[in-house]
This record gives sequence, structure tokens and C-alpha cells, in this order.
Amino acid sequence: MTPNSLPFPSRDVLKSQAKRLRSDLAARGQILSHAQALETIAHQWGARDWNTLSAQAGQSASGWHPGQRVTGRYLGHSFAGAVKAARQASSGFWTLTVRFDEPVDVVTSPLFSSLRRQVDTTINAEGVSPNKTSDGQPHMVLKPA
Repeated sequence: MTPNSLPFPSRDVLKSQAKRLRSDLAARGQILSHAQALETIAHQWGARDWNTLSAQAGQSASGWHPGQRVTGRYLGHSFAGAVKAARQASSGFWTLTVRFDEPVDVVTSPLFSSLRRQVDTTINAEGVSPNKTSDGQPHMVLKPA
């Protein structure tokens, strides 16, 4: 699948990608201007230049990004937290690392507990995981806070 067949993230997400690119290259001793980083990101997404990509991306808030506050249910337990890492995967899915504000008990047994503070998950653009529990509920249901 080519990059330009994926839905475009928001401009803010694309700008964050450019900022990380500059930082990574600077750590290796390669200096890149902000404009050069934006143009590079545009080319990686299959656009002619940053202005073209920016117009295609629009100002939509679609997509998930690090630092984003979220709420939802994980294995049936309500939570609030933040996206620690986000990567757009194929076919409109996202791979996220979510850090809970308070640990979530992922066990239904009254005999013991297993608390999780952070989980990796795959969700669609609507924030619902394709994986389901034995009773048919999605593992993760996520929404922006």
C-alpha cells in the first residue's frame, strides 16, 4: 500500500512528524530546516510539496497523536489517560500505546487482580479495536477526551 492511499492525518500530526524528523537527524549531526522537513514529510506522503499535502490534510482532527487525552473502556473497564505513542497502520487502523491515569484491573475474577498502567492496542479511526473478548465486546473503545 502506498502512503498516499492512506487517509491523511491532521496538519498538526504531519507537523509533529516533521519536528521528529528534524530532531532525529540533528541527533545524527544532519541539520535540516523546518521547511525542508515539511517538504520531506510531504514527499513521504506522496504529495508534490508541503502546500499540496497541507491542503489535502485539512485541519481535521482525525487521527490519533502522542499527548492526546483520551477516555474509554479497556476490557470492559472505564478509564481516562493519554496516548503515549501513535502510528498509523494499514487500512485505516492505528497502533497506539495508551497510558492510563489510574491502573486498570484486567481480570474479572474476584480471587486476584492484574493491574495494567499502559497497553498497546490497535484501533480503527473510530477508536474501536477489531479484537473482541469472548462475550463479543471490543478490547478497546477509545475516544478523545
